[in-house]
Amino acid sequence: MKRFALAALAATFLTLPAHAQWKPDKPINIIVPWAAGGSTDQVTRVVAPILEEALDAQIVVVNQPGASGSIGTKAALDAPRDGYTWTANAIANNATYAVTGLIEDTSIEDYRIYLHVANVPVVSVHADSEYQDFGELLEAMRTGDAVTVGTAGVNSSGGMALAAIKEAAGDINARMVSYDGGNPAAIAAASGEVVATTQLAVEQTEMIRGGRLRPLAVLSDEPLTVEGLDPIPPITEWLPDMHIAADYFGILIPTGAPQEVYDAVDKAWAEHVANSEELQTYARERGAVFDPAYGEEALAKAMPVIRAEACARVERGEAVVDPSEIGIDCKAAE
Repeated sequence: MKRFALAALAATFLTLPAHAQWKPDKPINIIVPWAAGGSTDQVTRVVAPILEEALDAQIVVVNQPGASGSIGTKAALDAPRDGYTWTANAIANNATYAVTGLIEDTSIEDYRIYLHVANVPVVSVHADSEYQDFGELLEAMRTGDAVTVGTAGVNSSGGMALAAIKEAAGDINARMVSYDGGNPAAIAAASGEVVATTQLAVEQTEMIRGGRLRPLAVLSDEPLTVEGLDPIPPITEWLPDMHIAADYFGILIPTGAPQEVYDAVDKAWAEHVANSEELQTYARERGAVFDPAYGEEALAKAMPVIRAEACARVERGEAVVDPSEIGIDCKAAE
């Protein structure tokens, strides 16, 4: 009798459905809230095919630029939380939109984070510019007429980089000119429409290789080495006390979807994205840092830049919401 009961119990467990991996039954949309060709767009289009294969799903990258990336980001937040609408960005942007009032009542806790690379801004000028190094450009900003600087907007990596330079350098006369994305901003500098750009290295490397832009400094405390280019000197050669934090980029899936969605993407990230030769090649050739992570590890890596950007908004008088209201402690940065 006992043997029969055990057999029946075993049979019951065998008939229970095993936990199945999520199998998307329609296309997944990744909203890139910037124009085509920029840093977020570039790397997302490298990662999307990797995830397509891993998830056996169609992934569509949709560009929806405007308002420093907040329009497309809000569209992702407002979409049904069914796991089929994601977004992509520099993580600090999504964490600080509420601080600047671009998106109300949001924080980094609204997403599960998947990081792939860290990017660095580069200060560049037209290849025929009179400025041979960053020190000469900085002197012009301090003593001459306003130097125009192309960025993708105040909340973009280039906009934040320019603000950080102003904060570190003190009284300088630099006027930001905003474009719909990092690529148009870099093109504006390459064409001479603006004097300089502070957009990311990945948005400039092809124009640097092509002899259209001259890089002057990277916002780092170490030189930037990009395959096929001379090392770009660190900005700390001229601004030694400038605070530097790695600018992490990734894909963000709004919370509230079925747990199987996040489980499946976690698995794909660990097994495929973290080992991707295509992504490593992209980083090496474009001047990015290959550094995949997801979940709590990703948040821990991104928090220094999240905290730095949010608290800098307060210091510059740009904040409409105190960072502490969305869980960012500025005292921890002191």
